[in-house]
Amino acid sequence: TEHVDNLERARLASRPLFGARTLADSRGARRQTLRGGLFASKTFKGAAYMEAIWEALRMGAPFSFINVAVLAFVLAVIAERFIYIITRYRVNSREFMAQIRKLVQAGNIDRAIKLCEAAPLPLLQVVKSGLTQVNRGDDAVIASMEEKWAELGPELEKRVAWLWTLANIATLIGLLGTISGLIASFDAVAHADASERSARLSAGISEAMWNTALGLGIAVVCMIFHLVIHSWTKGIKEDMEISTMKLENLLIQNKGQR
Repeated sequence: TEHVDNLERARLASRPLFGARTLADSRGARRQTLRGGLFASKTFKGAAYMEAIWEALRMGAPFSFINVAVLAFVLAVIAERFIYIITRYRVNSREFMAQIRKLVQAGNIDRAIKLCEAAPLPLLQVVKSGLTQVNRGDDAVIASMEEKWAELGPELEKRVAWLWTLANIATLIGLLGTISGLIASFDAVAHADASERSARLSAGISEAMWNTALGLGIAVVCMIFHLVIHSWTKGIKEDMEISTMKLENLLIQNKGQR
């Protein structure tokens, strides 16, 4: 009897655990179902969005596809400029010039030149060009740094002006698409059958509007990034000028102390 009672207690004690496990499994299954539904919904929305974009491009053809090529070229120019500036002008000029100041004041010009040879970066090359002319006088130092910067400076602003030109090109291509769509709309009103007039008129207006929107959108992107990159390069040029002036003053002061 005691053994039977123990079995009964064990059976009763196992029921809540079994029920809790079943409830947890059902909740997990419900969560997975909800996650799957959300993922499917997002995938469906993404597919619908891409289909809408393709339909808009098709309506604006052929000028819309020409502008898509212009947009790809614009993005390539922007990416190239960002990569170039980030990789070539990543030096902290304040810390670098502070190290140069310590070495020059200590009379270690050779070590300062070796520090400039650590990486082929524009700031380091300009400073090195000045340090190598220390024994020839102040004028030689200034002339050497100006010559080096005149050689490296144009690379900083290279292709930046293209963005403004590409903005105008995209706008004009969009305008051509707009005129093409309006011509198609007027042609539909004048010559199309009554059964086709409405469809051809709406197609012509869609072509005009989509081309206008795409051209203006590309132009806005070009202008925004032109402003950003131009401001960025302007700040770098000012920082370079300040660094060269600091080196000139440092060499003059160091020469006066000697």
